[in-house]
Amino acid sequence: MSTAPAPTTDASPQSAAPAPARSIRSVLRPLILRLHFYAGVLVAPFLLVVATTGLLYAASFQAEKILYAHELTVSAGDHKLPLSEQVAAARKAHPEGTVSAVRPSPEADATTRVLLSGVPGVDPDRSLAVFVDPYTAKVRGSLEQYGSTGALPLRTWLDGLHGNLHLGETGRLYSELAASWLWVIAGGGLALWFGRRRAQRKVRGTSGRRRTLGLHGTVGVWAAVGFVFLSATGLTWSTYAGANIDTLRTALHQATPSISAGTGGDHGGHNGSGTGAGKDAATPRELDTILAAARAEGLGDPVEIVPPADASSAYVVKQIQRSWPEKQDAVAVDPASGKVVDELRFADYPLLAKLTRWGIDAHTGTLFGLVNQIALMALALSLILLIVWGYRMWWLRGRASAFGRPIPRGAWQHVPPRILVPALATVAVLGYFVPLLGIPLAVFIAVDVLLGEIAHRKGRRTRDGQVA
Repeated sequence: MSTAPAPTTDASPQSAAPAPARSIRSVLRPLILRLHFYAGVLVAPFLLVVATTGLLYAASFQAEKILYAHELTVSAGDHKLPLSEQVAAARKAHPEGTVSAVRPSPEADATTRVLLSGVPGVDPDRSLAVFVDPYTAKVRGSLEQYGSTGALPLRTWLDGLHGNLHLGETGRLYSELAASWLWVIAGGGLALWFGRRRAQRKVRGTSGRRRTLGLHGTVGVWAAVGFVFLSATGLTWSTYAGANIDTLRTALHQATPSISAGTGGDHGGHNGSGTGAGKDAATPRELDTILAAARAEGLGDPVEIVPPADASSAYVVKQIQRSWPEKQDAVAVDPASGKVVDELRFADYPLLAKLTRWGIDAHTGTLFGLVNQIALMALALSLILLIVWGYRMWWLRGRASAFGRPIPRGAWQHVPPRILVPALATVAVLGYFVPLLGIPLAVFIAVDVLLGEIAHRKGRRTRDGQVA
C-alpha cells in the first residue's frame, strides 16, 4: 500500500514583518494627553476660583468709580489751592495718625488724597485716605486704601480674595499653584489640538462629547496665549517662584532700582517738625516747595509725595501712572534747600525690570485701562467655560463604564531616550524654580506609579485564580 507524501513545510518559517516605526507625535500625544487630563482634573478647582475672583477683580475698577464717586471726583474749578492748604484741611478733619503720603489732584475733576498711617482701627498694612476738594479744601470723605494702585475697600477686598482667599500667606499658595500649572495645561492643550487632524477639529454638525471637545479646543486655542501670559506674570510676585525670579533678576543685574532718600545731614526736624509718635515728618508749608522742585524736574501728574523717614532724609516724589505710557520717574528733594539730591528715571530701568513692571500692570488691569480690564474679564470667563467643558468631557468619556475613566498609563515608556532624558531634565529644572509645579508633579507621578502597581498585582492575582 502506497502512502501519499506528507506535505512539506519550510524548516525556518518567515518571521513576521516588523511593525512600522511610530512617529514622535504619536509617541508623545498619549503622554501629553494624560498630563493634560490629570492636571486639568486636579488643578481645575483652583483655577476656577482664580478665574472667578479674577473676573470680579477686573470689574472692580469701574465699580469703584461709581461706588466712590463722591470721594473721588469734584466739580472742576478755576484755581486749585496750594497743596499745603489741602493737607492742613485733611489734618484738621483727621488729626489721628501721621501723614505717610500725599497724592495731589491729578486731573481737573479729581480730589487730592492725603494718606495717613497708624490710624486706630485701620489695618496696619493699609492707609486712611482723606479726600480733599483741591479748589475749596473741603474734606469729602475718607476710605481705607491699599497698595500702590490706590485700591479702595471694594477692590482691596476682591484683591485679597483673588490673591489669598483672605487666608494670609498660607492662602497665597492656592493662587501660586494655579499660576504654576495654568501654562502647562494651556501648552498641553495647544499641542493636543494642533496634533488633531483638521477634520476632527470641526464643531458644526457635531454633538455630545465631540461637540464639547470642539468648543473646548477652539476657545482654548484663542485664549492660550493670554493664559500663558497671566501664568508667567502671576508667578513674578508669588511666594516661592517669585522669590526665585527675584534672585535670578538680581544675579543678572536686572533688579528694579530704588532711589536714595539720604541727604547726608540732619536738618533738625525740618523747621521744627518732629518725627515722634503722633507727629508728621512733613510740615504742610514744605509740600509746596517739594512739589515745585519735582515739577521743575519734569515730573508731571500723577505723583505721590512721601515725607522723609527721619531728620536726615529727603522727600521722595514719584510718578504713579501705571497706565500706558507708564510714568515711573522719581526724585528725592532735600527739605532744607529744596534741591533735588537724587533722581531715578524709568527709562534707565534694566530691561527685565521694565518687562516685570509692564507685565504686572497688565495682569492687574491697569496698563491699558478699560480695554485691559475687558480683556482680563474675557480671559477669566473663557477659563471658567473651559473648566466646565473639561469636566463635562470627563463625565461623557466615562459614562459608559466608570465615572471619569482616565487615560491609560505607561505612555512614557514609548518615548525615545533622546527625547525623554532632556525632557526630564527640563522638568527637574522647572520644578526647582517653580516648586508648586515640581512638588505636585512628583506626588502625581508617585501616586500614579503606586496605583499602577496595585492594578498590576490585582490583575495578576485574578489571572492566577482563573488558571487554578
